[in-house]
Amino acid sequence: MAEFKYYWEDFAVGQVRDLGTISPSREEIIAFAQQFAAKASVFGALSASGWHTCSMAMRLMVTNFLCETSSLGSPGLEGIKWLKPVYPGDTLRLQSTMLETKPMSKRPDVGMTRNLWEMFN
Repeated sequence: MAEFKYYWEDFAVGQVRDLGTISPSREEIIAFAQQFAAKASVFGALSASGWHTCSMAMRLMVTNFLCETSSLGSPGLEGIKWLKPVYPGDTLRLQSTMLETKPMSKRPDVGMTRNLWEMFN
């Protein structure tokens, strides 16, 4: 059995965790855009796509938190908003706030957590 640092019982509603920073380079933004995004930008300059920003958030979440937990996966996302473009060299900081923790009704030995992820630029 794997040994984890955190289990769902370790989390409290309102708990806030800083999950680190990431700074996309010009080359990384271009490489992602060439593979997944449109060529033209409405922002007047090279910027990361919203999905690139999400992938960077996921990277921070996995590297700085999920790999230390007993997570069994996620049922999905409730909503995503991209409020500000991300340009090469910007430093993004991910913060996660615990909104809810509860045992699953059909498996009380397994818990469910609901989190708010916020990426600050």
